[in-house]
Amino acid sequence: MLHKLFFQILALIIAIILGIFTIGAVLTASAPTAVGILITDFPVESVQIPAADGPTVHGWMIYGKPGNGVVLLVHSMRSNRVEMLSRARFLKDQGFSVLLIDMQAHGETPGDRITFGLHESRNVEAAITFLRETFPFERIGALGTSLGAAAIVLAQQELRLNAVILESLHPTIEEAVENRLKLHFGDYGSLLLPLMLWQLSFHLDISMDELSPIFRINNLHSPLLFISGTDDMHTTQSETERLFEAARMPKDLWIVPGAKHFNMHTYAGREYEQHVTAFLSKYLRKHDHEH
Repeated sequence: MLHKLFFQILALIIAIILGIFTIGAVLTASAPTAVGILITDFPVESVQIPAADGPTVHGWMIYGKPGNGVVLLVHSMRSNRVEMLSRARFLKDQGFSVLLIDMQAHGETPGDRITFGLHESRNVEAAITFLRETFPFERIGALGTSLGAAAIVLAQQELRLNAVILESLHPTIEEAVENRLKLHFGDYGSLLLPLMLWQLSFHLDISMDELSPIFRINNLHSPLLFISGTDDMHTTQSETERLFEAARMPKDLWIVPGAKHFNMHTYAGREYEQHVTAFLSKYLRKHDHEH
């Protein structure tokens, strides 16, 4: 009887390990998508941005009015630039120029693995360099959601942005993974956390310490707007508040009542547009005497 029980427990442990290993492989696997030709009611230019230490970044460039600034939009995990198109539309209507990119291993930008913002940050750096060359007299801002926000914060180069908006950004990779495990496995999810983190490190050959935005947020010398939802169980309100406290001034925090880990623009609509436009206008638009 004990002999049989031992092998049942052993089989269960092996199944759990294999399951976690498979989940890790799926989480880090690339998510390519043929974005294709975009048909919109405003002009969009396809761009390919070379990077010194990464893949060529694919994106769309939308031109606004001179002097209003330019905004880089960075999508969430396992998505692509199409996710950010509704934001691009209202930003263009407000006069901003907009660049939407696919991060590595997403959309049409090549890549073998998703690295939770670390290597994706090179795509952000390449995009910012492209914008500085294309718009030498404009102020530059960036808006990232979830993985896109992490890619902005984890950049190794100093981005020197005039404004940054970070949506649904986790403080540490440990909390991001644990929150998701709990959503699937309840309180037992915490027990699986060490194994999940180990195999993520194995798949990516990256230290987990390199994937925690809260250790890097103080390196951003840009005005910051943090956006999160009260009902977000992937990145909780208290986690966002910790990030906010760790960041430099000037900074703002907008907690959206009822919002979950979802497209904030879709959820909050006009209120979202008002918050984002006010923040970007304050820091990106040039007054008449500055032109």
